[in-house]
Parts: sequence; C-alpha cells; structure tokens
Amino acid sequence: MRDAKIAASILSADFANLGKEVDDVITAGADYIHFDVMDNHYVPCLTVGPMVCSALRKNGVTVPIDVHLMTKPVDSLITEFAKAGASYITIHPEATEHLDRSLQLIRDCGCKAGLAFNPSTPLEYLEYVLERLDMILIMSVNPGFGGQTFIPGTLRKISQVHHIIQDCNHPIRLEVDGGVKVENIAEIANEGADTFVLGTGIFHTDNYHATIASLRSELNRVTH
Repeated sequence: MRDAKIAASILSADFANLGKEVDDVITAGADYIHFDVMDNHYVPCLTVGPMVCSALRKNGVTVPIDVHLMTKPVDSLITEFAKAGASYITIHPEATEHLDRSLQLIRDCGCKAGLAFNPSTPLEYLEYVLERLDMILIMSVNPGFGGQTFIPGTLRKISQVHHIIQDCNHPIRLEVDGGVKVENIAEIANEGADTFVLGTGIFHTDNYHATIASLRSELNRVTH
C-alpha cells in the first residue's frame, strides 16, 4: 500500500522512559508520534499536555507529531500545542461552539487540521468544513481509554469517508484510531484508510521493529 503511515500513540508507552520509547519506536519505523490528549471532561481520562510535546521536540524528535485533542473547549490548547511543535491537530466537532473557526485557527497556527468522528457521530459535519481539513480521524472505539477492541461497524464509516475524500478536490488523510493491530490493519486499509494509530499494538509488544515490519507486510497486501 502506497503512502501508508503508522502513528505510534504514546498513551501506551512507558512514561518513565518516554524519550527513549519515542526514539526507539521511530527507529523501528513509526512515521508519526500520536498524542491522545484527554481532559477528564470531554472524555473520562486525564493524559498529557503541550509541555510533553515541547519536551519531545527539544529531545530531538523531528517526525510529525499528530495531536488528537479529546478536550472541551479546544481553542486554547490548539494554540499551545502549535507552539509546542505539533504537526497535525485534530479536534472533535462536539468540542467547539464554532467548528469552522477552530479548524481555521489550527491552520492559522501553522499546523494541519483534522476532524475526529466518534463511532456514533454523524458525518454530516464534513459537508460544511471539508475544505478546511488535512485529516479525517475515524474513532473505531469510544474515546477515553487505550487498549479497547475495534468496533467492526466502523468499517462502513471508514469506507464512506474514503469515498467522500475521493470526490473532493484536495488531499486529505484518512486516519483510524482504536483497536488497530497486525491482525486487522489490512482489513481497515481495504476500506480506504491510509493512516493507522497503534498504542498497545506497538508499545505492548516485545519487539517494535518486528511489530512494525509485520504491520507493513500486512499493508503490502492492500492493492490501492
């Protein structure tokens, strides 16, 4: 599969050794480092903030940092993560009163803009903001916790978004987050996804090189 990207979610990393964990997973072949930012308000967990993003940049991380804001409100964190070195910033439509303005803020801050859809969130929002987007993130679990099982019903949603992207006139990445692993990544890719977030699927394995190589091997089975 051409241009597939693997995003390693630090939510599942060893935080006592985070710098080394991130260096190791990049050396093993991860394309992006993914931040799951949770606020104990929009979702029921509390995770990392922009200081961690800034620290990784200062530690020499140069690959794209893919920030998923599961927070409400979002605008102040958009600005702070942009300053900290984020490459992509993805938000949820339910988390802002003015979606178009928040997406434009991401771009005004010099980052690429993403929009995330929970399993039950309708896709109608895309009708009004598609031209603002560089990434669409389909959550294949309910947000808030790592290590959940992929929800099979989201495959249809991934396919729907793939066709929407095909019909628009600018490139948008289609990312999937939640329960992605070696055993199902090809099935997900066959529905049109090109960017894959894995937390436990990488960091809870014994050999990051071998795991990412297996993921690439599965993606090589996909013809589009």
